[in-house]
Amino acid sequence: MYMSEEMECRMCGACCIYISISSALPNMPEGKPAGVRCLNLNEDNLCSVYKNRPEVCAAYTPTREICGNSFKEAKANITLLEHKTT
Repeated sequence: MYMSEEMECRMCGACCIYISISSALPNMPEGKPAGVRCLNLNEDNLCSVYKNRPEVCAAYTPTREICGNSFKEAKANITLLEHKTT
């Protein structure tokens, strides 16, 4: 497991797909369940509302522990955490 150090976001979109969000998001007033792609992600997995994104999204800090070294690792880590916290 990685040390919990902050990292530069690689903009893979894993957090925008695999993390559940219970607060309202643009185009998703009820939030989104884990594993559901945020409607604000474009084809390149970039946030189309990034400059005006909600606080819940702005507050997310990527770390090596969660994001790993790839989209695949981020998906696995986030999915495991979501499973453990449901």
